[in-house]
Amino acid sequence: MPPNIPFNIVLVEPEIPPNTGNIARLCAATGSVLHLVGQLGFSIDDKHLKRAGLDYWKHVAMRRWDSLEELQSSAPQGRFFYLSTKVARSYLDAAFRPGDFLVFGRETRGLPEELLNANPDTCITIPMPAGAVRSLNLSTSAGIVLYEALRQSGQLDHTEREAP
Repeated sequence: MPPNIPFNIVLVEPEIPPNTGNIARLCAATGSVLHLVGQLGFSIDDKHLKRAGLDYWKHVAMRRWDSLEELQSSAPQGRFFYLSTKVARSYLDAAFRPGDFLVFGRETRGLPEELLNANPDTCITIPMPAGAVRSLNLSTSAGIVLYEALRQSGQLDHTEREAP
């Protein structure tokens, strides 16, 4: 199995505490780093945020950034994938590598159009073949894409482990 280089989940201005809490738990389970960018729609001490993350917060590598540009400047060699319902390329067509940054926007508005337009080669979406909904829940989306990235990079260990 390859070395465990963490993936990075980036939430740009998340608005709903339970989504961020669920994603924090996802990061704890996978060894991924959680990056919170910009103005949050809640306090980091929010009880719903804490409840969704359960008692796993001590296992979450979390970083705060004032802006996405600040984060990008700190990782000049980083590869950033931008998730949006406004693009056509499936996440299944992306070739993920350990250390990649998976960037998600606000629950109500997603990522800014100018960011998507400036990065067409690294914008991806989760196909929704039934067409009955506009988007999936943020924490569901993060889990789908992160586990595909882990699968592609050989970081899913199929051996049984004892729960912490």
